[in-house]
Amino acid sequence: MSSHRSFGLINPAAPKVLGPEAAIALLKTGTAEPGSLLAYGNGRSYGDSCLNGQGAVVDMCSMNRILAFDPATGMIEAEAGVLLSDIIAHVAPHGFFPAVVPGTQFVTLGGGIANDIHGKNHHRRGTFGCYVEALTLLTSDGQTHRLKRRSKSRLFVATIGGMGLTGLILSATVRLMRVPSLDIEEEITPFRGLDEYFDLAEAADAANEYAVAWTDQLATGRREGRGLLITGNHAEYGAHKAGAAGKLLGVPFRIPVSVLNRPFLKLFNSAYCWKKKACGKHKTGYQGFFFPLDGVADWNRLYGPKGLYQHQSVIPEGEARTTIPALLAAAREAGHGSFLTVLKRFGGVASPGLISFPRPGYTLTLDFPNRGAETLALMERLDRITVESGGAVNPYKDARMAPEVFAASFPAWRNLEANRDPAFLSDFWRRTAMRLSTKAARVLAAERRNSGGTRKTRTHSN
Repeated sequence: MSSHRSFGLINPAAPKVLGPEAAIALLKTGTAEPGSLLAYGNGRSYGDSCLNGQGAVVDMCSMNRILAFDPATGMIEAEAGVLLSDIIAHVAPHGFFPAVVPGTQFVTLGGGIANDIHGKNHHRRGTFGCYVEALTLLTSDGQTHRLKRRSKSRLFVATIGGMGLTGLILSATVRLMRVPSLDIEEEITPFRGLDEYFDLAEAADAANEYAVAWTDQLATGRREGRGLLITGNHAEYGAHKAGAAGKLLGVPFRIPVSVLNRPFLKLFNSAYCWKKKACGKHKTGYQGFFFPLDGVADWNRLYGPKGLYQHQSVIPEGEARTTIPALLAAAREAGHGSFLTVLKRFGGVASPGLISFPRPGYTLTLDFPNRGAETLALMERLDRITVESGGAVNPYKDARMAPEVFAASFPAWRNLEANRDPAFLSDFWRRTAMRLSTKAARVLAAERRNSGGTRKTRTHSN
C-alpha cells in the first residue's frame, strides 16, 4: 500500500505515485491529462489538499538539493523537496533562520509555499510567502516559468498559497532572517481565563518575536479558559549549530483505539500546565520551542485507527472574545477533547498570495480523534460558528468542509481557479471549488432558460 497519505490519516492513500523525473518529462511534452497530477511533499497536510485520488501525486522529496546560499545576504535557493530541517542545518552556522516556520520542521520548501505556512511570529513577519523572492514553475503547456516577487505576476501571486494547483514548483529562492543564535529566551505566563489572555495578547506580540498560547479546552468551572501564554525571542548568546532532526521516540504501528481519550487529556492538561508554569523565564533549544512534537515519530497514530480531524479557524479581532469561547464550549458539549489546543494572534502583515489563511484576528487550532458521524457533526458546528463570526476555516488542514464554507472563507477562490493549471487538481479542490463551479454553472443555465422563456412569452403576446 502507498504511504502517500495525509497526516490526518482520514483519507485513503494516493493510488498512483510518480517520481519528479517522470512528471517533468510528461509536462514538458504538453500531454498531461486534465486533473492528472498534484505535487506531494512530505505529507504533513492534515486533509486532502495534498491528495489526488483520481490521478497521481508527484513525490517531490528526491528533489532536495540546496542549490545556492549567500551568507552575506541570507538568500537561499533550493529545490522544492528540501525539508526545512535541512535548510536550518545549512544556514544556522552563518547566523540565519527561516523567517517563518510552522509547528514541524519536516515540511518541504514547495509545501511551505503551496500552503503559505505561518508560525508563532505572524504578528511581525507574516507568512512564508512574504519571503519567497523567486520560484521556478513548470506548467502543463511545457513552459518553465521563472517567477519573481517584484514582478507581482498573476501566476506568482496564485502560486503562493495556491495548494499546488498552478503547476509543479521545481525550486525557489527565499530570504532568511538573521538571528543572534538558535536558542530561544522563553517566558511562560499563566492566565486564569480567556479574557485575561486577550488582555495580554497584543502587548505580548508587541514585545516579542514569537507568541503562542495553550489553553485547556476541557477545563470548566473556575478553571474554564485557563492556559499559558508562551513568548520567546532569539537569545543573544547560544547555539549556532542545528541539532539532529531525528526522532527521539516513535509510535511504530497504528494503535487499535485512540489513547487520547477524555480521562487521559484531563491528566495531560493538568500535568502540562503544572510543568510549564514552573518554567517561568528560561533559555530553551529551538527544536523544543518550535517543533515539540517532532521528537515523536508518527505521533498521529496515537489518535487510533480512524485518524484525526483538525479544525483551525481564524476569528476577527472584534468577535474573538465571544467566538473563541463558543468554539471551545461546542467541543466540550459534544464530548470531544482536543490535544494541545493552540491559540495565536495574527497580525496585519499581508501575504503576497492570492489565497492565504492568516488575516488579522485570532486563530484557534483543535484536533480530535475521528469518532465518525459525531465528530463530523461537531466539525460542521465549528464551521458554522466560525463563518457566522466573519471568520475562515483553514483549507490546508481540512478533510471535510462544505463548499459553501470554503467560499465564505475565501471569496477569491474563483481567481485561483482561473489561474489553475488544468493538469493539476486535488481531492480538496474537487470537493469544494469544482462543486461550487458546477453549481454556479447550473444556476446560470437555469437563469438563461427562464429568461429565454420569458422573452418568448412576451414575443408571442405581442
